[in-house]
Amino acid sequence: MENFINILSQSKIISSIVIIIISIVIYRLVKKIFARSEKNSKINNKLNKKSKTYIKMTNSIIRAIFIIVTILVLLQINGVDVSSMLAGVGIASVIIGLAVQDALKDVIRGLNIISDSYFAIGDVVTYGEFTGKVISIGLRTTKLQDIATDNIISIANRNIEQIQIVSNSLYINFPMPYELPVDRAEEVIKDMIEKIKELNDVQDATYKGVKELADSSIKYLLKIGCFPEKRLQVGRDVRGCILRVLENNNIQVPYNQIDVHQK
Repeated sequence: MENFINILSQSKIISSIVIIIISIVIYRLVKKIFARSEKNSKINNKLNKKSKTYIKMTNSIIRAIFIIVTILVLLQINGVDVSSMLAGVGIASVIIGLAVQDALKDVIRGLNIISDSYFAIGDVVTYGEFTGKVISIGLRTTKLQDIATDNIISIANRNIEQIQIVSNSLYINFPMPYELPVDRAEEVIKDMIEKIKELNDVQDATYKGVKELADSSIKYLLKIGCFPEKRLQVGRDVRGCILRVLENNNIQVPYNQIDVHQK
């Protein structure tokens, strides 16, 4: 037993374990304080999107700091000259920087997301063909939840220039036949607008005018106000409402036709 204790004391295992435990306890206390602050802010309705983003990013930074500091302390306890090691960081950083330059870009961009307000947690954004709600912003990646499928995608922060914030406006165009006078069409659209405003999650609806004189129809444009995360369902509901109004007014939806003439 004495030999075992001597081995433990010489290898600094006990001290290392104690340092790790202390670091974990301190980190959890700090994290608990942030969680309590976030909870109180939610109760008081004071926590906006930007505040949520700051809290998430701060948690990521604090976690990284605790890991780095703990590793340095453990190295020092186990006989590694940390000061000499840090002095050589200047040379090593060049080599490491080349190897992990993409990761460094992610970290820098992650900080820029906060400082320049590219977007915040809760925003709905478009990345390529993917449209999703921002659920977390880390030092290296941003996570989106697809509003159509609930799938989660992680995007490297260095690609944020390719992200567009989705507005709360949804534009829908629909066709009506050339045979229908414009004045009559706009009377039907007024009735259509009133019914659309009664739909769930629709904040507002306005008629924007004639969008296009197509080959076989006149296309009219509507602007629908809704929460970005609801735009898919709202779009489906609005199109269904448009069809019902057209049916009630005995207006057929035009489609491409081919007329064949024989001599």
